[in-house]
Amino acid sequence: MDKKLKCFLKDNNISYIEHEHPAVFTVEDSKLIKKDIPVMHTKSLFLKDEKENYYLFCIDAFKRLDMKKIKCNFNLKKLTFGSPEELKKELNTTYGSVSIFAMIYAKNINLIIDKDIWIAKSSGFHPNINTSTLEIDNKNLKKYLNLLNCKFEIMDL
Repeated sequence: MDKKLKCFLKDNNISYIEHEHPAVFTVEDSKLIKKDIPVMHTKSLFLKDEKENYYLFCIDAFKRLDMKKIKCNFNLKKLTFGSPEELKKELNTTYGSVSIFAMIYAKNINLIIDKDIWIAKSSGFHPNINTSTLEIDNKNLKKYLNLLNCKFEIMDL
């Protein structure tokens, strides 16, 4: 786990269970590895609009993000994936490791969380590396999010 994240969670008394596993880069890769982790599995998508505004969408791993709906809701003309360089600069992570936990590095990211994650009993996210998953219950996830230095929005994605 990323050292800054580990310190942040410890300093703020945020409880979690870490599950180590071989590296996974896609939801498909994770199906077998994560089948024994009893949480809502998630994925996080790092996107940007035509004005270079950045977004991190956190959704159920098995949902598809409806880009047309998102563009309409946010009144956007264009929405694309951010580059690996932008991801490193904005969230200090790489593709395959992107998660809600990278928000400890965020400066100008619009965080959008699927309502299913918001109400889930517990969820799983990479701790800024893709060789483990942090299982975090609803109470501790909300505590983490409320400690972040950013606004976030809950949406039905």
